[in-house]
Amino acid sequence: MKPERNSKKKISILVVDAEAISRLGLSRLLDAQEDLRVAGEAESATQALHLARQVKPNLIFVQAELLGDDASDWLLRLRESSAGCRVVVTSGALGEIDALKYVRAGAAGVIPKSIGPELWVKCARKVMENEVWLPKREVARMARFLESVPTSLPRPADTLTRREKMIVSYLMQGWRNREIAQHLSISEQTVKNHLRAVYDKVGVSDRLELALYVIYQRLELPAVTHNAVDSDEKVTSLSH
Repeated sequence: MKPERNSKKKISILVVDAEAISRLGLSRLLDAQEDLRVAGEAESATQALHLARQVKPNLIFVQAELLGDDASDWLLRLRESSAGCRVVVTSGALGEIDALKYVRAGAAGVIPKSIGPELWVKCARKVMENEVWLPKREVARMARFLESVPTSLPRPADTLTRREKMIVSYLMQGWRNREIAQHLSISEQTVKNHLRAVYDKVGVSDRLELALYVIYQRLELPAVTHNAVDSDEKVTSLSH
């Protein structure tokens, strides 16, 4: 039995997941809260965009696997049709770079499906209070990084080579060194050498700190392409 509803306006939520059992479970959990209301469910990213235009939700929980490599484009289309709607990406397994990638693309948070029910509810409320929701490990790492950031950071845009920027761009999309090497027709060791040069130039020690640096500095990088070996002319902004 659901608790008695109060007069306070409820947070309208859209649940997007390919698995019916996941949609049902999350919807029931959220809809049982006095301040939350599930306005609809969708089983695909495309269906979610159409439904969002109809129901105008305040918040969307969307499965990462449904977004694939088009997360930035999907979030942009959502903002164009449903201004003010916040998005939390859900997944059974997300790496640190992946989590930051979605936030960089415009998501308000990332949440692993393995967490307890109470944290899903807390996440919905915190995100609607303009907080960014990330797993504790990513939050702690980001906090430590930002605390160590000098008040005036150097911007390495003029010191990074085109190839280095391209490799960073692929890294920000979660590509592994081997995948980058194969795509650019270079050796995996060459990719590592480029990354080491980038680390030295911007003053970071690993891939995650580099990702944080890119987000913090809102650097512009070449767009990732799957067909061309190197596309340095087309540039995408990391701001959102």
